Amino acid sequence: MNLQHTKGLNTNVLKVIAIVAMVVDHTAIWLVPDENTLHIILHAFGRLAAPIMCYLIAEGYFYTSNVNKYIKRLFIFALISHFPFVMFLGLEWWQATSVIWTLLMGLIALAVSQKTNISIVIRIGVIILCCLLAYTADWNYIGVLWILFFGIFRGRFKLQMLSYGLIGGILYIIPGLYNLGYESIFRFGILLVIPLFALYNGTHGRKSKLIKWGFYIFYPLHLFLLYLFRYIIFD
Repeated sequence: MNLQHTKGLNTNVLKVIAIVAMVVDHTAIWLVPDENTLHIILHAFGRLAAPIMCYLIAEGYFYTSNVNKYIKRLFIFALISHFPFVMFLGLEWWQATSVIWTLLMGLIALAVSQKTNISIVIRIGVIILCCLLAYTADWNYIGVLWILFFGIFRGRFKLQMLSYGLIGGILYIIPGLYNLGYESIFRFGILLVIPLFALYNGTHGRKSKLIKWGFYIFYPLHLFLLYLFRYIIFD
């Protein structure tokens, strides 16, 4: 028995952590007033969700047997998730879209970056285009770049975390502090995910169709349910 695979966190555990963090974060948007300690704590915990999703997308690229089907699956669920996302946040349909679109753009950017038969200029151009296309999505080009560098530096943990920290620090934490001040201190929560990545053992855990499709279905479903509670039941 390979003992190193019996310890640490597998993909399924990371998915559960991401789901819990996501639900806490989105529920706090509705129930917890801004600018108080509880708001900061809950949203700091919520910062675990997006980085974990980005990390698992990068891992999924190297595990999948058919990247085109993987891209198609994300595209379908990006479409399904769009209206629950804007409805819950009270946005017009054209103003923004969900993190699933960001994950899709990140996956495409990573897939193109690995195609050595394509010139570096074209690869960089497609990556830039993916960042631009994700601009109005949740976590936008930040998530695209996280996925890209998680994949490029796969197997080199220190470089993964260095690039992750630099992208998050420069593009997310610092702008938040500059524009919002103390109110954005919860953004440092993205750093809390690093110990979880360090514990990741590279295994999937138990496999089933429920587990495979559960996360995709849960994302738009929980947003729609929160919308119902926020605007219909408790309005």
